[in-house]
This record gives sequence, C-alpha cells and structure tokens, in this order.
Amino acid sequence: MCTARRFVAGATLTMFAAVPLSAQSAQTKETVRGFGVGHTDIGPTVGLGGLGAASFAIGGRFERGLKALPDLGNGVLGLGLSVDWYNYSESFVGTDYDFTYIPIAATANYHFNIQNKKFDPFLGLGLGYLMVNTPYGGSYDSGIYVVGRLGMRYFMSDKMALYGDVGAGAAALNVGLTFRLSGS
Repeated sequence: MCTARRFVAGATLTMFAAVPLSAQSAQTKETVRGFGVGHTDIGPTVGLGGLGAASFAIGGRFERGLKALPDLGNGVLGLGLSVDWYNYSESFVGTDYDFTYIPIAATANYHFNIQNKKFDPFLGLGLGYLMVNTPYGGSYDSGIYVVGRLGMRYFMSDKMALYGDVGAGAAALNVGLTFRLSGS
C-alpha cells in the first residue's frame, strides 16, 4: 500500500473513531443546533475510491441553509458548493501522461428534519463543471455534468461536524470535517 493510501486510510479511521469517543465525552450541556436556515459551514474533505486511476482526492465543501420547507416534511433547503482535485498518471504506447481533474459543483440540498439534531442527512442535485488538464490528445475534455449527492453530517459539537457524501465529484466517497461559520 502506498504512503498516500496509508495516510488517507489512517485519517479516515481516526475521523470515524472520533464519533463514538465524542459521543461518550459529549456529556456536557452544550446544545447542538444542527443544520437550519442561516447555518453556514465550510470544511476540507478527502475523497476515497477516486475516479480513473486516482487513489484519492482532496477538496472542500461549503454550504448555507437558505429556506425552511414546511410543505416538504419541515426540511431545509441548502445551497452547497464543492471543489475537489485529483491527479494520476497513465501510460499509453510507452509514454506517461499526467491527468489532473478539478470538479467544481453547486447543489441544491434537501436536509431532512429529524429529531436528533446531531445527525443531518441530506440529498442534493445540481450541476458541476469538470476541468481536465492533460497533454494526452485523446477524448479528455472539460465539461458540464449532473451532480447527485447523498450526504450526512454528525455534529460532534455545535461548531464542528464529521461530514460524508457519496455521489458525483472526484471520488465515490468523500469524508471530512465542517466548521460552522454562522447561523442557527
């Protein structure tokens, strides 16, 4: 296993091991507000199961809660922005080529209203633009793509949450941390 994969695997296991530990140590009186209208957060992600020959991706997520949706199960509409980066090399006819991908996406996310405010499950749909950079002359073009996303936050505190999503982007699974900037 290469060093980068070991680092990503170790970071992922450490993050998910923190969930039960934080739950045990979270016997404080801090109230977790969860995701709501006005909530704004930002954070880094690591993508696992990269597309193409990439083993992992790095990126970030930003989201803002825009509107309560009382007619749709009292959920919240959020606007999410994401950017990722990944790179890999391929050999074609004895020549090595580097491929760099930068997917940028905007999604409208529906955040489900559930009793436990520590959990924030959501579904997203939107559009993205994939920038591709390679000296290879094949059919590797930049372009627009449809984004479908299923995600979850687990609020370890009112200001920080574990984050995960699956769907379109640079990887099959993205995990990270988000930090509340403002909001309810």
